[in-house]
Amino acid sequence: MMQVILMQRIENLGQMGDVVRVKPGFARNYLLPQKKAMRATKDNLARFESQRAQLEAENLEQRKEAERVGKDLDGMTVTLIRQAGESGQLYGSVTSRDIAEAVTAKGVTIARGQVDLGAVIKVLGMHKVRIRLHPEVVVHVTANVARSDEEAKIQIDSGRVVSAEDLRQAEEAAEAEFEKVIESVEQEAAESEAAEAEEAKQD
Repeated sequence: MMQVILMQRIENLGQMGDVVRVKPGFARNYLLPQKKAMRATKDNLARFESQRAQLEAENLEQRKEAERVGKDLDGMTVTLIRQAGESGQLYGSVTSRDIAEAVTAKGVTIARGQVDLGAVIKVLGMHKVRIRLHPEVVVHVTANVARSDEEAKIQIDSGRVVSAEDLRQAEEAAEAEFEKVIESVEQEAAESEAAEAEEAKQD
């Protein structure tokens, strides 16, 4: 195991300034290159303590900015249109980059590295996604993955994936509504013709 000083809060590991023991691979491949931690040597401990006040002040400012952005972002729904089979399985997937681009397109700029997706999305539906704006600020957006804008709207209204049966029912309802409109127009035309004929008789 390797001892490191955390330069920021790391979930399930510790807070800024904590000295923790981690696996060497985790330290070398993630914590150290991304400057999330530094080796817990005597010199580094002394350097951290001398800079602690400044680091904590900078962290506070960054957290405030993240909280401000988070108010606009938390609860946002983004729509991603993808081709999929009848079972709902995507022909492809939705990645962190896709979600970051969709969120940015709605006016809140985030990087793909802030999207905590876990695994790529491979099925249609409403998917809750964590966005890590700051080590201490996490919000959630919903990725509405659908075959079309129409299906996406149905999924938002119903809260579930649109099935082939849902599409059939929607088509039947649309046809029935169209037929009602045609019948109404035809009835109005017939009544208008009858009224005109009656007026012609009276003349």
